[in-house]
Amino acid sequence: MTSPQDHEPVQAHGRTHRPLFLIAGFFFLGLAFALFIFGGGWGDTAVSQPASSILEQVPANAGSRTGLAQLSSDRLTTGDAAYDFALVDLDGNVVQLADFHGRPVILNFWATWCQPCRLEMPELQAAYSQYQEEGLVILALNQEESPQLVRKFFVDEMGLTFTPLLDSEGLVADLYGVNRLFPSSFFINADGDITAVHRGMLAAPQIEAYLAETIDSGQ
Repeated sequence: MTSPQDHEPVQAHGRTHRPLFLIAGFFFLGLAFALFIFGGGWGDTAVSQPASSILEQVPANAGSRTGLAQLSSDRLTTGDAAYDFALVDLDGNVVQLADFHGRPVILNFWATWCQPCRLEMPELQAAYSQYQEEGLVILALNQEESPQLVRKFFVDEMGLTFTPLLDSEGLVADLYGVNRLFPSSFFINADGDITAVHRGMLAAPQIEAYLAETIDSGQ
């Protein structure tokens, strides 16, 4: 039979080391908390780098709202002023949204792999043919695909006559808050204000309704 004295070293051992475990636990907990608070630079770098690239690629109009604060917090919606930008077309020409101030514009964000994008293209072409004499501009911003692939689909396969642009890094899509929801379309009136935002495939009646409001509301 063991005596009470036989157990004292075990109990004493536990009392001696328990504070050390607690101190070590608090130390590592504090270290983890400090890393969480002060080690967030990775996230900031990932966000700030594309933002600076956007500002280099997207020249701001006088009175436009392009800026770092807007990029991080604003989401364009009806009634907002459209962000200006400049991209190249299939021939390498620079096309700037500001060039079409005074005319109604449809910005269409799309990709060749997006089946709904393909399905709505004939409806956009029909609207362009109908309203071209009223100054309608359609800028189809392709997302991060090669000029050869875009030309094959846009010109050779579909025979579309409105303007494809190459958003080769997806910067303008990010600027407009598309969030890879393709297709997405922004209707802009002659004053440069957004009259409608449509996420998903457009049908002919929807295009007609949006254009009626867009063409009539500008200037």
